[in-house]
Amino acid sequence: MANLNRLIERLCDADVDFVIVGGFAAMLHGSSLLTRDLDVCAVLSEKNVGKLRATLRDLRPVHRMTPQKLSFIDNPSPGASLQNLYLETELGAVDILGSIKGVGDYDRVRASAIEIELFGRRCRVISLDDLIRAKESLGREKDLLALKELRSIRARSEP
Repeated sequence: MANLNRLIERLCDADVDFVIVGGFAAMLHGSSLLTRDLDVCAVLSEKNVGKLRATLRDLRPVHRMTPQKLSFIDNPSPGASLQNLYLETELGAVDILGSIKGVGDYDRVRASAIEIELFGRRCRVISLDDLIRAKESLGREKDLLALKELRSIRARSEP
């Protein structure tokens, strides 16, 4: 977990515009389920990808979904159109998603995100309602398990 914290710190310090989503966001909303990767939603523009390459360079990021484990520093070429990035770094796995199923693109996710202080930095986190929508639309076993807990958290927070 400490390594995922360090990934978040790096993204914040590099001024990458992102929203924390997925299991880490669920934990920030009060879930007791642990996660082993960091999921963020971000615009994968040439500028943001350049920031990502610069901040992750020394962590030897590779595309973890490719059999050859291609270097993220060299692949894809600058200016290539990207939807998602699934990276493995020396600090752990980070998935950078251009949109969130059941919610929408980065602008939509960001519009309803909450802002919190995390590790001495301001970070955006997907709203609880949007996280629930995302988990519902994914429908995987692990998402359905998280969904029960997230609905319970929402019910406890309602007046």
